[in-house]
Amino acid sequence: MIDLSTEYLGLQLRNPLVVASSPLSNQISNLRQMEDAGASAIVLRSLFEEEINSEVYELDRFLAECSEVGAESSSIYPNLDNFGIGLERYLERIHHAKEALSIPVIASLNGISRGGWVSYAKEMEQAGADAIELNVYFIATDPNEGPQSIEERYLSLISDVRDMVKIPVSAKVGPQFSAFANMARRLEQAGAGGLVIFNRFYQPDFDLELMEVRPSLVLSNSSELTFRLFWAAVLYEHLQADIAITGGVHVAEDVVKSVMAGASVVQLCSVLLQNGIGYLRPLAAHLESWMEKHEYESIRQMRGCMCQRNVPNPKAFQRANYMHVLSSYSEVLR
Repeated sequence: MIDLSTEYLGLQLRNPLVVASSPLSNQISNLRQMEDAGASAIVLRSLFEEEINSEVYELDRFLAECSEVGAESSSIYPNLDNFGIGLERYLERIHHAKEALSIPVIASLNGISRGGWVSYAKEMEQAGADAIELNVYFIATDPNEGPQSIEERYLSLISDVRDMVKIPVSAKVGPQFSAFANMARRLEQAGAGGLVIFNRFYQPDFDLELMEVRPSLVLSNSSELTFRLFWAAVLYEHLQADIAITGGVHVAEDVVKSVMAGASVVQLCSVLLQNGIGYLRPLAAHLESWMEKHEYESIRQMRGCMCQRNVPNPKAFQRANYMHVLSSYSEVLR
């Protein structure tokens, strides 16, 4: 019997297939389908810092505009019972998800600034979240802001959220750091029990006919996985924090590679948007089939077996591999 179980953020999971934060988690019916199809945990759609700030601003504006209106005109006041602040809706989503599911539910906060909004992590914990994923999505475009300042913003966010809750906290980040291995260790020291690599940055495109900048959504494919495998394999022996790989995981072999690099779980998004929630079922079946064929008894047995420390040629993760690849390409052209 193949043992697909794994542990992530202190949570005992039946397999390494975690559903990443996405619009698919907006409906409770979808969450039930995910669990039935084999998901071991679900990261809810992110609550964005901008959503909280803008909706609180709108409420304040309404109250300010109505502050000098007579009591006889109270009908123009907004109905505060129906004025759904993003946080309240999100807390309800956590509560309903916990009622409907038996697998762990991970809440997600998306933001970058330090402020009172991180205190909402405590309310997410009280609503029943089993863990919190802090999705730090930030593109440093200000030439006046140096790398130390940016790194401190990340670390302060993790530390602030960690101080608010007792449940585990993970950090989902991008790779845009000059010394990512060092940053990963500092994120762990700041309180991250897990590291989710990597956030995908959705860059805008140009509409040449309308001369406008427009959003551009490109789903991932398996070719994106190698970059994540590299960093998981490098970090595995240096971190106590769990590693989750997201971006580029589409087939069972991608899951196997991720675990062998050192990941405790993979997070799935694009592949489910492309193939539907039901794809979780054959993915888990193919993973089990692959392990049986190659005589692996458990996920734990596989984890980290291809990390930098364990491969025959550790230099493959360093500059020597860069030169080797260029050299091999030149030989093809001869």
